[in-house]
Amino acid sequence: MTHLVAIGGSDAGISAALRARELDPTVEVTVVVADAYPNYSICGIPYFFSGDVKPWQSLAHRTHADLEATGMRLRLDTLATSIDVAGQRLTVRDSTGAESQIAYDELVVGTGALPAYAGIAGLEQLTPNDGVHVIHSMGDTFALEKHLTERDPKTAIIIGAGYVGLEMAEGFTGRGIHVTQLQRGPEVLSTLDPELASIVHTELVEHGVTVHTNTTVRAVEKTTTGLVVHAEHDGQPVTHTADLVLAVVGVRPNTSLLERAGATLGAGRAVVVDEQMRTGLPHVFAAGDGVTTHHRLLGLTYLPLGTTAHKQGRVAGENALGGAARFAGSVGTQVVKVFDVVAARTGLREHEAAAAGYHPTTTQTAADDHKRYYPGAQPISIRITGDTESGLLLGAQLVGRLGTETAKRVDTYATALFAGLTVEQISDLDLSYTPPLGSPWDAVQVASQAWSRTQTPTGVLA
Repeated sequence: MTHLVAIGGSDAGISAALRARELDPTVEVTVVVADAYPNYSICGIPYFFSGDVKPWQSLAHRTHADLEATGMRLRLDTLATSIDVAGQRLTVRDSTGAESQIAYDELVVGTGALPAYAGIAGLEQLTPNDGVHVIHSMGDTFALEKHLTERDPKTAIIIGAGYVGLEMAEGFTGRGIHVTQLQRGPEVLSTLDPELASIVHTELVEHGVTVHTNTTVRAVEKTTTGLVVHAEHDGQPVTHTADLVLAVVGVRPNTSLLERAGATLGAGRAVVVDEQMRTGLPHVFAAGDGVTTHHRLLGLTYLPLGTTAHKQGRVAGENALGGAARFAGSVGTQVVKVFDVVAARTGLREHEAAAAGYHPTTTQTAADDHKRYYPGAQPISIRITGDTESGLLLGAQLVGRLGTETAKRVDTYATALFAGLTVEQISDLDLSYTPPLGSPWDAVQVASQAWSRTQTPTGVLA
């Protein structure tokens, strides 16, 4: 009987285990989980703090019992410490410190990522007891909730204005905490062009968040009067003080286990895998936030996303049983809700496309989410990036009010990118229409037609 061992209780590891049991109910599957919370939605944590999700147990995609009912065995509070590739054995350490070995026929590693600290002094030394937090696990979640409940902080500094930072700014604000958000770049949400990210910035300010862009944090210090963040704004030293500091400045792949076993590191120092999630080590697969990603427009890159981890884990679990599944690739589709605004992107922005060798140009259009004569119509701001030589769609960015189906519409562009459509071909798509929900030419088509009109009469799209 084949014994598959999966390391990691989040998206990739659990997806691999579920797929293996789905394909072969006789396969023995053991999942090694570093904490006691397998299959919890880390992406949902901000909504626990906002109060939208209660209780915290609701964050579980599946309960412990649900997982074991599929036939997998869970080894909780168990840390994988080394892989004996030649002997096909995994060394693990349990919560008491006792070490043991698990023999495997096939191994899937889904150790994910760790919080990044961006060279900020003090972040790695200060702890939740000092009032300094990261939010990357259920343990982090409980530590932050304890701080909020027991100390009742009135002010918080969030370092970083990416997806999680923005979601947490909303969550803290909803709890009556005044948030100061510090962003290194020229605008919040650096995955969008500043022209659209500025809409998100305005939404934050209108809800009471103080936003400082072009601010590079150098250090966090605990003093007798509270926490002090030392930064530079436009080259000038500045300080900010608060009761609580939350650092959300990105992640780094957790590769130490595979690196020690001999795996190769690539983009972003993530473990290199092929489209079948093979590491190059015999009988060892890897998936999720710790590995490189095949991007359909860029090739091999590092792009940690939950949706990608689920897909990669499924591929790894199938191939560990002798299958030939392939990860079809990502186009980097992302979406975030910030108060009453939704921002989304897919594919490449103009500078990313140019760096990848394309010949891009970008247009921006505002298109109503549904027919204006039906009450409640609101514009969606859409930026389209296309290749001026081939006419191919390269990317799209959208910002609209909550309720404008912005997430649905970015998915239309994502599908077009996956299929390799030109910008002009988007107008041929048979999209749904009824006046309360859309228009005969949907907003995605209005924006793509605006891009096509910018091409010269002699160009591909004339």
